[in-house]
Parts: sequence; C-alpha cells; structure tokens
Amino acid sequence: MAKFVFSAFADEAGKTLAEQIEALRANGMTLLEPRGLDEGNISDYTPAMARELRARLDDAGIGISAIGSGYGKIRITDDFEPHFEKFRQTVEVANVLGAKRIRMFSFYMPAGEDPAVYKDEVFRRLERFADYARENGVWCCHENEKGIYGDVTERCLEILSAFRGRILGVFDPANFIQCGVKPLEAWEVLAPYIDYMHVKDARFADGGVVPPGKGDGNVAEILRRFGEKDGEKILTLEPHLKVFSGLDALETVSGSVFSVTEEYAYPSNRAAFDAAAAALREIL
Repeated sequence: MAKFVFSAFADEAGKTLAEQIEALRANGMTLLEPRGLDEGNISDYTPAMARELRARLDDAGIGISAIGSGYGKIRITDDFEPHFEKFRQTVEVANVLGAKRIRMFSFYMPAGEDPAVYKDEVFRRLERFADYARENGVWCCHENEKGIYGDVTERCLEILSAFRGRILGVFDPANFIQCGVKPLEAWEVLAPYIDYMHVKDARFADGGVVPPGKGDGNVAEILRRFGEKDGEKILTLEPHLKVFSGLDALETVSGSVFSVTEEYAYPSNRAAFDAAAAALREIL
C-alpha cells in the first residue's frame, strides 16, 4: 500500500513565503511545490536565490516535492531556444533545492489545428528537456493541461509511453474535466506512468473548479486506486478556488478562463486553501 505525502501549491494560500510556510504547517503538510514566491515565479530564480530559499525552507522543516515550473507552456510555434536556456537554469535551481522533479507541459497548439501536425516538433522539444534533466539528476514530469499537445488521454499516453524512463506523469483530474475527458477512464490508461497527483476537482457542467471530492473528478476513487501502489506517493494540493496572485500569468498563453464557482466562495486565499485541504482530508 502507498504512503501518501502531502505537498501544495502554497502560493494559493499566500503571496509571501512566510505565508505559505504558515499555511503548510497549519494543514499538516511537509512539502511545497514552489511556483509563485517573494521574488516572482520559481522559473525566474537564480541558483543564488535558490540557496536563500532553501535555507528558509530548511529552517521551517519544509521540503520540495517538485519545481512548479511553466516549461512547455509556450506556443509550439514560439522560439524554443530562449525557453530551453531558462530551463537549464531551473535544472540547476532544482539541484540547489534538492528537488528531483520539474513539472512541465507539452506546448500550446494553434487553435483549430490538428495537434498531430506538430507531434514531431513537440517530441523533439520534450526530448531535449528530458535528456538534459536526466543528465543532471532531475526528472521532467508532464502534466495534462487544457490546450497543450498532451491534454487528452491518448496524447498523454503517446508522450508517457514514448518517453518511459525519461519523463514521469503528473495526473490532474480537473484539467481532464476541462478537456471533456472522464478522469477515472484516463486514470485506467495512464496509471502505470503516473508519479504523483495534483489534487484538484471540477464539474463537467461549467468547468468550474470545486473542492476535492465535490466535483466530477472521481477524486476519491482515483486516490483509492493510487493508494494500492506500494511506496511513497505525493499528493500536491492545487485548490484553484479563488483568484490568487500570479494566476493571470499562468493563463495568458492558453487563453483559458479560471472559473470560480459561486457555490464555493471564500473570503480570502487562505480560507480557500484551508477549505481545499479540509476536503482532501475528508476524502482520505
């Protein structure tokens, strides 16, 4: 049986690292998937900045589950070289932080075009990411995301099977719902390739994000099946229940809309984060 270990995108609880550490501790979490921080997005951090960050996290007893980067969240038609050079720096940052994973994506597709047209270029770029990361002791972890090449089950499987041993899978139920994919059916296909999960739920009716277990993501059943595997399994909470600092930067390229449901309204980012954490504990 699995041992679940809890992490979070704690920038959804607070903008500053101090606020994020406090939210993690209050909810019994020992790991962080850093994304938005005091000095901006983790992908903008230099190794020197990472050393300062690690010292603060070590003092707080907080580890890093993965680097919550946005690599691969550019258009497939955009210039790849500056993006890759920045990725090289983040691999160094990951090593400074003791992180063995970098969350990444498989590039936004031009609207209305067949993604198959771009498969070769997607795979060429993913190969460069994966090979460089493995050479430096880090895993690339591909997340399903609306609008990218690997947004539906079939193309996620293409990526994860072709790069088995070089790229690991991150499973996000809510993102599948927003692509019209039933998460439990996707899990049945992709489970052998999944390294860790983003715990986020949504509804098919409107695509709105709701607390874990309150939507159509079959989160409880997926966690039960994930729990049947042996070893340590990371669950990274990603509430998306309230518009938080930095969200606009995450959504601009895709053009997707973050939908906050009226049924689950919270007075603050911290309250929304705590509610999502409580919902996850209820499921477990």
